[in-house]
Amino acid sequence: MRPELNTFDRAKHPMLIQDCDDLLLVGWKEWIALPEFGVDRLHAKFDSGATMSSLHAERIEEFKRGSNSWVRFFVIGDHDHEETPYHCNARLIEYRNIRSSNGSIESRPVIETILYIAGFQWPIEVTLSNRETLECRMLIGRSALAGRCLVDCGRSDILSK
Repeated sequence: MRPELNTFDRAKHPMLIQDCDDLLLVGWKEWIALPEFGVDRLHAKFDSGATMSSLHAERIEEFKRGSNSWVRFFVIGDHDHEETPYHCNARLIEYRNIRSSNGSIESRPVIETILYIAGFQWPIEVTLSNRETLECRMLIGRSALAGRCLVDCGRSDILSK
């Protein structure tokens, strides 16, 4: 015997619906910008399974500016749109041990920058790592998504259509 399926009753769950209405709907992959670095177009993967956001960076080098630690690095555009590397500087927040998707743990520098998408922007923490073999040069994790975005994992480029 087949079990009866319950239908979702909006009247019984008004807060749930209201919360969803207040979130920006994004696909699993979207075009974003990082205005503090001059990066105006970069494909990013929106991944609620990852805690932290991660940006592909090359030639990461720590240096001092006054009493603060900073990092300089290069951001390379997407595989399909290779451009001149963006030379970036950011204040180093700390190093964090991050477990990658293959299970290995890596100590990565953490910076803060502004994420811009579809007319919205907010500060996010980002780890710098080598993502050159991955489809998207940036991954947006749940710490950047929480309270702001709802990810439709079945669609991509919702906001750029």
